[in-house]
Amino acid sequence: MAVQKNINIQNKKARFEFEIIDKFVAGIQLTGTEIKSIRLSKARITESFCEFNDRGELFVVNMYIEEYIFGHQFNHKPKSERRLLLHKRELKNLRKDVEAKGNTVVPLRLFINERGFAKLEIALAKGKKTHDKRDVLKDRDNKRDLDRIKKSFN
Repeated sequence: MAVQKNINIQNKKARFEFEIIDKFVAGIQLTGTEIKSIRLSKARITESFCEFNDRGELFVVNMYIEEYIFGHQFNHKPKSERRLLLHKRELKNLRKDVEAKGNTVVPLRLFINERGFAKLEIALAKGKKTHDKRDVLKDRDNKRDLDRIKKSFN
């Protein structure tokens, strides 16, 4: 089993579904077998989202981390809630923005930093309307067509 050096698990769907307002990097409170599975790139954040509990703590919900194959009875649950670690000031500002303006917090990227800790890049985001999504798809198709035309002339 080869462990990859740089883990970079992205949520491409979030950039299409949401308009990104602000980004933060948060630590994740993990158990022993969870970090081992992340180092083997056995995690998904596509359906996950972040929410606050009644004590003001931020949790990532629906993040899938596959069970570690050598974990046995000490293994973790694949879809449990995991607490995110941010400064109190950042948490307070995020909570205020989410409650007042109807924004949401979505995970963008799961990575391991140079010290070996798992980090989650989260974003304060606002949901896009369907016509905004259509515009993005239209722009992407136009750009692809222009690139094909340029390539045929070269």
